Amino acid sequence: MYQAQEQTLRFPFPSVSRRPRVRGAAVSGVPWRQRYQMSLRVTDTLIVLTVVLISTDWILTNMASGTATAETVTFAAAVGVGWLVMLSMFRTRDPLLIGTGASEYKRIVQASATTFSWMAVAVVLFGANDFRNFLIVTLPAGLLGLLCSRWIWRNWLMRQRRFGLFLSKVIVVGRYDDVQYVVGQLAKKSGAVYDVVGTVLEGRDRSQFIHAGERRIPVVYGLSRVEKSVAETGADAVIVAGHLHKGSKYIRELGWRLERSATELVLASTLTNVAGPRIQMRPVEGLPLMHVEMPQFAGGRHVVKRVMDVIVSLSALIALAPVFAVVALLIRHDSPGPVLFTQNRVGRSSAEFPMYKFRSMVTTAEEDLVALKARSEGNGVLFKMRDDPRVTTVGRWLRKYSIDELPQLYNVLRGDMALVGPRPPLPSEVSGYAGHTHRRLFIKPGLTGLWQISGRSDLGWEESVRLDLYYVENWSVTGDLMIMWRTFKVMIQPVGAY
Repeated sequence: MYQAQEQTLRFPFPSVSRRPRVRGAAVSGVPWRQRYQMSLRVTDTLIVLTVVLISTDWILTNMASGTATAETVTFAAAVGVGWLVMLSMFRTRDPLLIGTGASEYKRIVQASATTFSWMAVAVVLFGANDFRNFLIVTLPAGLLGLLCSRWIWRNWLMRQRRFGLFLSKVIVVGRYDDVQYVVGQLAKKSGAVYDVVGTVLEGRDRSQFIHAGERRIPVVYGLSRVEKSVAETGADAVIVAGHLHKGSKYIRELGWRLERSATELVLASTLTNVAGPRIQMRPVEGLPLMHVEMPQFAGGRHVVKRVMDVIVSLSALIALAPVFAVVALLIRHDSPGPVLFTQNRVGRSSAEFPMYKFRSMVTTAEEDLVALKARSEGNGVLFKMRDDPRVTTVGRWLRKYSIDELPQLYNVLRGDMALVGPRPPLPSEVSGYAGHTHRRLFIKPGLTGLWQISGRSDLGWEESVRLDLYYVENWSVTGDLMIMWRTFKVMIQPVGAY
């Protein structure tokens, strides 16, 4: 099936030479990255040139001051060249960013902002005020074009990876528990860059396979067999999971040996809940120190987050007012009772607040819960049933598409909640928190969050807590925008919503 599929998949831009593939079904490793980077480079160039040319034509047509054509063309050329140079300097096509996370988009924004900051300075210094309109027109149009093109390319890449194409084949090395965790995490992420083709375990466990979902990944024992496994599988990278008994000297020598086959060495950090922006490398006389910055629970970023919450929630409440009215009529027509359901939840610093939802159950839902608890399909802490008899007819599709959550925009506007954050817990849940779970309450709960875009009710309790704690300590404005965008996709194609 893969071979037939591959024949229909072609890059629209020139390819580069590549190594012979061990597994004919999968385009993988350095070659596909080079081809993908070339495609991004050509697309970026076409977008920048198009926007600059259109803006130049518009300025020449509409400028009242009669700025010389030669000066305008020269300035436009400087903007175009400078923009493309900045896109390269900010490494917006770095292979490590391909197809994952928000860093790719963030770097494009940073490169574009830097380009136009310098151009704005030039306009002021040289008194070229006629070119201000040029910058005002070109920046938003070009930035939007670049971001949209990267989004299109990323979606194209994700579709190919569903067929096993354009993945980096890797061998995971380490102790059994560490290897099992890394393999499991890579298997969970549909957009993961890596295709695990084998594992090498340190120790004497006699397991023949590591299970990753429905896949069984073969196991070999002995760190001396890493290079042989790479050669047999055609792996492009080796991931070292956790600490090895042989220590850092073995890892250093392994990296040297892997250089012969141009195989990358990747170290899986044991700091599983720390995101990249909080990690800074500080070399001291050849000693690489990994500095982990303290999470920030107040300050300027939180002010920006609150401003964004107010603007978006207020705009959404105004825009969705007709939808709210229609939903309210449907609820009243479907079953007796109030339109809104109010329930106390726990927010930041353990403060309780009334959370609002469209009513999706019968009015006796709380009383009926006692008889249904034994049939819970939830994660052990939360009660969930796929066919909950308390849910009304209208309530089923309200819950499926998360429409019942929309009144929480009012909670966001009031300041009880944020647009993005941990799931708002019940007081009964908080009373049973153990260990570090209470850290979920260090920031405001969210209308959406990592829990919603990662499976919602299908998640286990530990996974839900892990996602919430990860968000609390590593959130960013850019990450929030990405989560909100992915929330729209989840609402259209619901997963774990019942």
